[in-house]
Amino acid sequence: MNIIGQDLAHAGGADRSVDELFAKGEEAYRAAEHAQAIGFYDQVLELDPEHMNAYLQRGFCNSLVKRYDAAVKDFSAVIARKPDHVWAFISRGSAYNKLEQYDKAMLDFDMALSLDPENQEAYNNRGWSKKALGDPKGACKDWKTSQRNGNSEARIILSNNRCK
Repeated sequence: MNIIGQDLAHAGGADRSVDELFAKGEEAYRAAEHAQAIGFYDQVLELDPEHMNAYLQRGFCNSLVKRYDAAVKDFSAVIARKPDHVWAFISRGSAYNKLEQYDKAMLDFDMALSLDPENQEAYNNRGWSKKALGDPKGACKDWKTSQRNGNSEARIILSNNRCK
């Protein structure tokens, strides 16, 4: 048995609605049962391949279990359905950072910032991409902007990276 009280294998089936399965995925996600949540989101997407929120949530879970290639695919599916989804770009960029594909990450953070020019998370994460690409001054500039826009951890990042 899992935290939701039924086997994942028996949770699906034709009698289960997409909404019920998605709700079970959300419950598992909130309980930090990320692999289990992925299973529910998989079932949602089998029944409704256009369910954007299932792709988004599965992408978050895939990132949390360090399946970054799968996360990139999920966030890309969100972007294909909603090309102005700021958090899909930020999240895909973060997954690209984990995959050390910094040029792709930069493109995603730039796109997120074109959609939301004040987004502190996009500035923060783009700073890490710039640092990895050998641009410490650019990284510091992004982290300073992230701090101005509300990132409470930016002060520590700036200090640890000797930004002036």
